[in-house]
Amino acid sequence: MEILFYILAAAAGALAGLGIYIPVRRMILKGQKEEIIRNAEIEAENIKKEKIFQAKEKFLQLKTEHEQYINEKTKQLQDNEARLRQKENSINQQNSELGRKQKEADAIRENLKAQVEIANRKSEEYDKLKAEAIRQIENIAGMTANEAKNQLMENMKAEARSEAQSYINDVIDDARMNANKEAKRIVINTIQRTATETAIENAVTVFNIESDEIKGRIIGREGRNIRALEAATGVEIVVDDTPEAILLSAFDPVRREVARLALHQLVVDGRIHPARIEEVVAKVQKQLEEEIMETGKRTCIDLGIHGLNIELVKLIGRMKYRSSYGQNLLQHSREVANICATMASELGLNPKIAKRAGLLHDIGKVSDEDPELPHAILGMKLAEKYKEKPEVCNAIGAHHEEIEMTSIISPLVMVGDAISGARPGARREVIESYIKRLKEMEGIAQSYKGVTKSYAIQAGRELRVIVGADQVSDQEAETLSGEIAKKIQEEMVYPGQVKITVIRETRSVAFAK
Repeated sequence: MEILFYILAAAAGALAGLGIYIPVRRMILKGQKEEIIRNAEIEAENIKKEKIFQAKEKFLQLKTEHEQYINEKTKQLQDNEARLRQKENSINQQNSELGRKQKEADAIRENLKAQVEIANRKSEEYDKLKAEAIRQIENIAGMTANEAKNQLMENMKAEARSEAQSYINDVIDDARMNANKEAKRIVINTIQRTATETAIENAVTVFNIESDEIKGRIIGREGRNIRALEAATGVEIVVDDTPEAILLSAFDPVRREVARLALHQLVVDGRIHPARIEEVVAKVQKQLEEEIMETGKRTCIDLGIHGLNIELVKLIGRMKYRSSYGQNLLQHSREVANICATMASELGLNPKIAKRAGLLHDIGKVSDEDPELPHAILGMKLAEKYKEKPEVCNAIGAHHEEIEMTSIISPLVMVGDAISGARPGARREVIESYIKRLKEMEGIAQSYKGVTKSYAIQAGRELRVIVGADQVSDQEAETLSGEIAKKIQEEMVYPGQVKITVIRETRSVAFAK
């Protein structure tokens, strides 16, 4: 019972406390709300004042900028007005000046009109006086003015013609008196300044050896080495009783040089057999081609000639191993080049072009193209092909008068060629005709199908013809020798008889790997 009392008392106390708490809590919340509202109003007022202040500052700034802009525009307008007033004043002054000048021009124009009228009147008076004077002169002379003019012109023409003919006769007489003397002086000067020793080409080269034992090695077993060497080079090798010497006989200096160099290498090396011979000959031929190119370059450098096509340089190098009527062709061409340059200098012409034409004038003799053409025409075509100047081409083609001379250099080349070849002992006609006959003989053999090489040996008494084994049979080889003999007999003139030997050999080659 007591416990129940305590419980009820506690509940009553709690209810009383709750009744007191609720009103108090409401009062506290109401006070806080009012405080928050007052703070918010104060803050809003502050923000308002700040924004108003910022707006005033912005307004003042914009106002200041606007006033500055207005002031600048006002100043510009004032400056423009000042310039316009200045231009207006200037235009007014110019108008005044133009008006004054217009008045002066009108006065001058009037004055000129008056002077022109006076001049016209005087001109009419002059024409009348002139016509009257002409009538009086015609009456006195008994002829009209046109007749007098024509007669005067005829008299002057006759007088001028007579004086011109007299002058021409004087010039011709003077030229006749001095031409021969001057020409002889130039030629003698040229010969003295370019004199060279005379060299005659031979058809035989002597190859010196140390002992006769080497002769046997060169001949080989049953002569196979010497036959292989003759077949590879086209040179007749004469091994006789002459001590320590072997003769190499061929009309072509290039072949003789190849044979000489090949023999030298074979003797030095010591290995002499057919396979080695063919290998050495092929190597020497390649070396000789390089030497030919080097000779051509060195010749151009010595003569001061530049810009030649490489093919022309090669042809110049080949001249070293060719002859013209027994005279070495390269030496002859160098001599002609120097003679032409000297004469061109004496005559006031271009010595470089003359020297170039002189060096190239005989390149047709060493070319293998179109052998039916004369060497001068062939040389001209080669020069044109390799872009030489027209005057150089014409000088090459005309140096034997086979075409018309169109350049002043052409007669110099013709004269230089004649001077170089006409010196005593410079040329031998016999060797040239002999070499030409041997070349024709080889050409006849080369014209047949299947022929790979042909060599004229023993001074033209024997023609060796090498044919391809895959193109010509043994029976055809026998027939071929008879056909070549018949054609040579019909087409050529030669002393004695010619032996035609057709060589056909079969080779089988295999490689072990």
